[in-house]
Amino acid sequence: MTTKTTLLAASILFCLYAGNGRAAEAASPANAAESATGASADAGKDATTLDAVSVVGTGQTRQVQALGKADLQREAAGTSPLKVMAKLPGVHFQSSDPWGNYEWSSKLSIRGFSQQQLGFTLDGIPLGDMSYGNHNGLHISRAITAENLSGAELSQGSGAIDTASSGNLGGTLRFFSSDPSADFGVRLAQTIGSDATSRTYARLDTGEHDGWSAYLSGVFHTTDKWKGEGPQRNSQFNGKFVYSGEDFKITGFADSSRRRETDYADLSLESAKRLGMDWDNYAKDWQRAIDAANGSFRGGVTSLDDAYYIARGVRDDDLAYLSAEWNLNADVTLAATAYYHNNEGQGHWATPYAVSPTVPLRMRTTEYDIERTGFMPSLSWQIGNHRLQAGLWLEKNDHGVQRNFYDLNRNEAPDGIFFYRNPSARVFRQRFDTDTRMYYVLDHMEFADGRLAVDAGFKGLKVETDGKTLIGGASRASGKLVSEDNFLPQLGARWQLSDHEEIFGSYSENLSAFRTGVNGPHSTSQAAFNAAVGTLEPETSKTFEAGLRTSRDQIEASVAVYRVNFENRLLAIARCAGIVGCASSFANVGDVESRGAEITVLWKPFAGFSWYHSLAFNDSQYESDYLDGTTVVLTKGKQAVDAPKRLYATELRWDHDGLQLQLGAKYTDKRYLTYLNDSHVSGFWVVDASASYEWKDIAWADAFKLQLNLTNLFDKEYFGSIGTNGFVASDPNGLNYTLQSGAPRQAFLTAEVRF
Repeated sequence: MTTKTTLLAASILFCLYAGNGRAAEAASPANAAESATGASADAGKDATTLDAVSVVGTGQTRQVQALGKADLQREAAGTSPLKVMAKLPGVHFQSSDPWGNYEWSSKLSIRGFSQQQLGFTLDGIPLGDMSYGNHNGLHISRAITAENLSGAELSQGSGAIDTASSGNLGGTLRFFSSDPSADFGVRLAQTIGSDATSRTYARLDTGEHDGWSAYLSGVFHTTDKWKGEGPQRNSQFNGKFVYSGEDFKITGFADSSRRRETDYADLSLESAKRLGMDWDNYAKDWQRAIDAANGSFRGGVTSLDDAYYIARGVRDDDLAYLSAEWNLNADVTLAATAYYHNNEGQGHWATPYAVSPTVPLRMRTTEYDIERTGFMPSLSWQIGNHRLQAGLWLEKNDHGVQRNFYDLNRNEAPDGIFFYRNPSARVFRQRFDTDTRMYYVLDHMEFADGRLAVDAGFKGLKVETDGKTLIGGASRASGKLVSEDNFLPQLGARWQLSDHEEIFGSYSENLSAFRTGVNGPHSTSQAAFNAAVGTLEPETSKTFEAGLRTSRDQIEASVAVYRVNFENRLLAIARCAGIVGCASSFANVGDVESRGAEITVLWKPFAGFSWYHSLAFNDSQYESDYLDGTTVVLTKGKQAVDAPKRLYATELRWDHDGLQLQLGAKYTDKRYLTYLNDSHVSGFWVVDASASYEWKDIAWADAFKLQLNLTNLFDKEYFGSIGTNGFVASDPNGLNYTLQSGAPRQAFLTAEVRF
């Protein structure tokens, strides 16, 4: 029996006997004093946090950084943690709204890896890839209200080995919900601001009673678009309870989210130049949309794709988990988590490429549903200087997607936001049954009185998907896909050079399961699927990283270098405009190599003042050409799309006697729009600012706080998200409608009271 087979057999027996460390992660929210990092090291003990930012991740065997509750709450109320985390090195995030919550335009990449190649969890619960047309999870903004987050953690390279993700090739982001307060309390907050923004938040904490504590919260957020017409609304309710005994802890969490978004128009470089960056869809001018569909353009419009009447996203989600942790003795902990997620969603597009009986437009929808159940048992066992952990992640996911058309009425503009029912025509309908099984084994070892730490372990992943085309015939594929690797190793080490300095290095291998739904191999024709499935391999990555950290009274700093080999890149090649929605072709287009360096510095010259810097250099290049039909696309040596070479963030902060002032800026370098690099958007700076003052122990409340946030302080005009309608091989004339304008300067004022 080979060494690899022996290790695999031993790990399976250990996992079946024990479980994993997942529920322990779910029970350990990150906050200003603690940053949970899961299996790779006890972050509550090892990670250094400074002013709620773990800028260097002291004690870790890999690059790990965290944000705490204070960081998240300094931003405008409701801001996505993804936008806040964009100041960490290597993180590229864009959106066309000021909060980073508008999902059609929300784009995240880390070290050149796109959002679909990253891992995301909330309290250990998998969120899938958080994409717009999600097939295996939901966006963090729908999973939890921003005010109820206690922290977030970023692993730019090799995420913790126990992370429940089947797609984390290029890093993981883990989010943590706040626990209920030990004291009874009420928190009320009201935000008003630009574009008729109103956000109302309320939370009731029961306080702790005989080991029980709980909270219930609700939020309602509404705003007009900053350009064009149409509202963006969401309502959300969260509840959480904790029951703690001497040797155990039980935690339950529930989320209900109802989101209604009106989309911004996608621009091309050419249309933005011709019509302006503030150009948007026709909404509220129904007749102009009808005229345009008939080919009668005006006001500089020259194409059907310059604007549509309206587009929308509608999403309903319900998420819940229950976790338990039991300390058998001082050295052994058992834990388990069970979760459930149900989703229904629709994307609406009033398309001029199809006609209704009385009007030359039709409402085209893409309709989604997801029902996931999962179970994650766990074990952690301290034996001398070894902390052994092992675990399982089991998930069953039933996902459906369909493309429908609904007839419109000439005398009634489609302005209402609701779920469409009873379509006039169905283009296709598919179902995907996916079973995910992951196990891991990890040994965290410490030697030389803790100066040397070593993490050694591996995981196995198997994802089986059975896709069935119920409507659509040969234009959409049916068939089974299996993504499997039973030995994905991780190895990391950290050596403490002195009381202040340490070095670290790590190596990891990861695999990404085939996507299902509208962006995976099943979105091709049956003939194309059959031709490719025999040789199709899942995407994989190998990550090397190393670095040096220092942690002193007035300065914290780290420098890290990395190299990532990304193999079997899978590309869905679009065959028409996004709104037309024809089947794509799907191909393995070779490898990508990324190399880079990241520098982080936090300077604290005196109490209450800090100056933060992060600088990242990334070079992601395609390693091979590929065939598009019979055409060779010469991508070898070209830069990866939407992967800026340089990112820089800086932030000044001053806290004094209840007053908080913050000024932050982010530079994003040039980004390519095409695989051949013949079209790009320029680099830009964006500056945000905030100021707040909190009165404590006043006569009528425990605390009262006013906070003013200014986003895009200098009203910079720039392209934020790119690739909203995908990327193409070549576009030298800038005709691909796949860009979104960044939001202009906006102001928000929040009043918060605590009783």
